[in-house]
Amino acid sequence: MSQYYFPIFLVFLLELFRLSQSHPFVFTASSGQRKAQVEWHQPDDDWNIQTVPRSVHPLLENQHNTHRLPPTSYHVIDSENHDDKVLKRLMEIKENATARTLFSYNKEESHLPPLLTKTIKYFNLQQVAFELETSVMSQVSCTACKAGAGLLQHYIRTGKSKEEIIKTIYQYCVNLKIQSPRVCEGVSQLFGVEVIYVLKRVTIGPDEICSFIIGDACEDIYNPYHEWEVDFPPVPKPEIREVPLPQEGAPVFKVLHLSDTHFDPYYAEGSNADCNEPLCCRLTNGRPTTPNGAAGKWGDYRKCDTPQRTVDHMLSHIAETHSDIDFIIWTGDLPPHDVWNQTKEENLKVLKETVKQMSEKFPGIPIFPALGNHESAPVNSFPPPYVQQVDSSISWLYDELDIQWRRWLPASVSHTVRRGAFYSVLVRPGYRIISMNMNYCNNKNWWLLLNSTDPATELSWFIYELQSAEFANEKVHVIGHIPPGHSDCLKVWSRNYYKIVSRYENTIVAQFFGHTHFDEFEVFYDPHDLSRATSIAYIGPSVTPYYDLNPGYRIYYIDGDHDHTTRLVVDHESWIMNLKEANLYDYPIWYKLYSTRAAYTMRSLRPVDWDILINNMTDNKELFDLYYKHYWKNSPVRPECDFECRKRILCDAKSGRSHDRKYFCEGVEAKIDENNKGWKDWLLSSISSSGSHDRNDNNSDDRDRQGDNGKVDADSAYHQQLVAKALEDNLSNPSVQLAKG
Repeated sequence: MSQYYFPIFLVFLLELFRLSQSHPFVFTASSGQRKAQVEWHQPDDDWNIQTVPRSVHPLLENQHNTHRLPPTSYHVIDSENHDDKVLKRLMEIKENATARTLFSYNKEESHLPPLLTKTIKYFNLQQVAFELETSVMSQVSCTACKAGAGLLQHYIRTGKSKEEIIKTIYQYCVNLKIQSPRVCEGVSQLFGVEVIYVLKRVTIGPDEICSFIIGDACEDIYNPYHEWEVDFPPVPKPEIREVPLPQEGAPVFKVLHLSDTHFDPYYAEGSNADCNEPLCCRLTNGRPTTPNGAAGKWGDYRKCDTPQRTVDHMLSHIAETHSDIDFIIWTGDLPPHDVWNQTKEENLKVLKETVKQMSEKFPGIPIFPALGNHESAPVNSFPPPYVQQVDSSISWLYDELDIQWRRWLPASVSHTVRRGAFYSVLVRPGYRIISMNMNYCNNKNWWLLLNSTDPATELSWFIYELQSAEFANEKVHVIGHIPPGHSDCLKVWSRNYYKIVSRYENTIVAQFFGHTHFDEFEVFYDPHDLSRATSIAYIGPSVTPYYDLNPGYRIYYIDGDHDHTTRLVVDHESWIMNLKEANLYDYPIWYKLYSTRAAYTMRSLRPVDWDILINNMTDNKELFDLYYKHYWKNSPVRPECDFECRKRILCDAKSGRSHDRKYFCEGVEAKIDENNKGWKDWLLSSISSSGSHDRNDNNSDDRDRQGDNGKVDADSAYHQQLVAKALEDNLSNPSVQLAKG
């Protein structure tokens, strides 16, 4: 999700760019100083897709589990008829508590010296860092990128050594106090070598590089070195069939979706959670400067990853509460966000420990994993198979993935896992899962600047698998990490993927991704008729609270084995843990936040139904607010969402193809702009909102649970009962302290 070395590189280079304006000679060098660019040619690759073994025997035995679907109506319970005495006592304790993570949350607060803070704001450096962390880019990041790429290429051309460039990066990072010295050193050493190696060999300039990396926020510059199209077999597309409604009462599979665990083995309760580094809550971050700056026992809303105890508690809860799950999809990102400090050995250790834990918690249950962008060291570094140098090859990771994943997957997938960490498995007769390595669409993967044309031949293999599935009348679920419509996915790769999904819309019935940490989705449309939705991609919530989030996971109910099965997702539930309450009462409770069909009154979860939901949320702000609450996993520190925020989130839902928002979002944005009555109404609304802010703070938990008529939904009421029970248990145990200073 986060790419912290990027802000450091671009921020210090933007400062260099400023200095160069008053010293133009920096960019000029005599011909004698220039160093010839390395001439690079991609090695030949003779990999033959048709000789790769295929999974043709169903992996999953029919366990004949009988699953009860969530209710499709949104039941409400009158709070006046509830016994609220215990809950009232709970709220009184909460209002008087000073527990960890009940901090005054102010994103604008700065701990830098005033002069430096003003300097950074003047050059929009904080904005650059924020945009690159959140992958929401603007012209600010584009300017920084062009300045940085141009200067790096200038240094390379004028003969500066790798060591000199890396030293310069480190010095500016430290002197500008962009990060701590150890983060500056780690970033410059880890990423400098790779970036310099690639930039020595590319033949494009800063404009093309930054358009490639950032996308449509940095102009859509034609780049002949990165324009390519996949080839389809000469088989006509079958007649488009309307997707039928799943048969009521038919058997279903119950599937767990875990994503973005980001387990931190060095998380330390009570350590500084408000540090000046990309990842906090470790002993190395020192003591907190205030009581509220201390890391909570079960995690923290600030820039902290998941403690061991929270992962253990979640998996134990799932194993007990959902003992009837049929299989698990696991969409990557296992290591923590200390990207400046990672090694191959450390990341492999996290991989092995997590796989071992999953095997022990869910014995005999098939798990279908996908590779995240954080599994590599350095992060986002996934060289294609033709990069075979010992220091650069990715085989250290892919070979170990094959060993670890083999406990769940058939031997036939070993060849593709070792080549590119992708595979195809027949789950049940007529039902296949294809796991994609989405790091070959990752525009933070610098290796793709050398050649982005279908890295590892993955998309060609994908087409081959889908065509084989079409011939066999199989339905396919696609799993991966980075959603194809996300801004982190290369435009050219995403465009080709979108074509593939459109061609095989009768075969691909659902897609599942992670990466964003939010609870969301993407709808795919017919490229020639944007009124017709063709596919749906589910983006599962993260386990990690990083950052401002509650931990969460998903449960899907998938149309099962019967004569008229669609293999569609019939319904899904999102489950969360309220991190604020867990730290306050030292009693974590996982509860169902919502079930989809009931919450949004959806007839079913076909692509057309998701398209209708987007249209309804565009017209109905109350419905959108409900979605926004679920999007943030009911986080108590979620920010307000203005008109621009609303347009961005709904546009994300309509964009299964990256960096093409103008094509998909014009209608949504126009509707929302029509509903924006003008700046006077906005100003009055803002004044009213700020005036009521203080008195509403103490009632935030009641607001989260109660509707307009003093009612609470059934899931939230059940959650309140669990919290009350936890309170009673803790009050009866004198050794438990509810509030910590």
